[in-house]
Amino acid sequence: MLATQKSLIFRQCVVLFSLLWLAGCQTVPTSDTSVKPPTGKPVSEKPSTTGSVPTVPPAQPFGLLKSAQWADMPGLEKEDWVASWRAWLQGCQGLKNKADWKAVCAAALMVKAEDAAAIQAYWQQYFNVYATQQPEGAEQGLITGYYQPVLQGARQASARYRVPLYQVPTDLITVNLSGLFPELKYKRVRGRVQGQTLVPYYTRAEIEQPQSPLNGSELLWVSDPVEAFFLQVQGSGIVMLENGERVPVGYADQNGHPYQSIGKILVERGEMAASEASMQGIKTWAQQHPDQLRGLLDANPSYVFFKLLPPGLSGPLGALGVPLTAARSIAVDPFYIPLGAPVYLATTYPNDATPLQQLMQAQDTGGAIKGGVRADVYWGEGEAAGKLAGAMRQQGKLWVWLPKTFPLPH
Repeated sequence: MLATQKSLIFRQCVVLFSLLWLAGCQTVPTSDTSVKPPTGKPVSEKPSTTGSVPTVPPAQPFGLLKSAQWADMPGLEKEDWVASWRAWLQGCQGLKNKADWKAVCAAALMVKAEDAAAIQAYWQQYFNVYATQQPEGAEQGLITGYYQPVLQGARQASARYRVPLYQVPTDLITVNLSGLFPELKYKRVRGRVQGQTLVPYYTRAEIEQPQSPLNGSELLWVSDPVEAFFLQVQGSGIVMLENGERVPVGYADQNGHPYQSIGKILVERGEMAASEASMQGIKTWAQQHPDQLRGLLDANPSYVFFKLLPPGLSGPLGALGVPLTAARSIAVDPFYIPLGAPVYLATTYPNDATPLQQLMQAQDTGGAIKGGVRADVYWGEGEAAGKLAGAMRQQGKLWVWLPKTFPLPH
């Protein structure tokens, strides 16, 4: 009887919590768009870009896609069909059992992987092209980048390895709002039970205090709190143990608090110019201001939990559940662009006017990757990829390729 009563009270709390959350989300403010993660990676630290987050979402998923032509995509004639094909086949491993994608993934297996002409013919035979746009009608949006960092770490705490990476704590409660409100597909709230009430989960400041409420939930230990912070921003990475073992870790969950850009905070304080608020710029600031670092990190209440990934993966696992491909996988907002879809990107390289126009695969999502024209490019692993990811923040256009039988709202 008591268990039944508690279950009922808990369900009531969940509904109340959800309604309160909804009431606070009727108007979506312009916010920082640089972060990920979401499910899979989060991204490199960058200040917000005004107008990059839509304020009036469409009534239905994919409702802003509009029919386009192959000739609309600049640079398509220069596409490396063989290189992009490998990423598509990877994506089909996560799509082949889904009704809307099963037929096209089966047909892809019949195409010779080194035959560029056959690959191009496949796309035109089975797919239609759709241009993306923002709710207000803008055809351009923010394009950022992310990567897989490599950190030094250990399985046990020590004087050198004193910064924990936490696994998902057992008291974290996740509520999928689509079960209560179908129109809120992809929306979740997180919290913990306190007595008979569902309350917000611990913030970063609460988690990272000396007597952390998460003691006992450590997954691994690393040496640098700033690198650990940016591992959370990226959403996945490699922890190198002293014996040379590579331990891949990936995004498992998040504490439910909104991400606050520490780069934006430093710019607002006058500590650095907006052009300097890259990941590298923030790391330099941290080295110069060690006494202020804890307060700066705590200003971002969002916190990411990790899980161990299988060894030997070709890349980090994205939200689609397949390894990402460097310079061919992107994170998108799955409300506007179907997860797994091929997406043609037209932008420029970071800090460079050289066009970046090529076919990508929407294989990941991110907590701050929001909007109809919004993408986060996965650049790969290590320092060189990190420099590209940290510098990428420019405008671009997207075209989504969907199977000719894919159902779209009318």
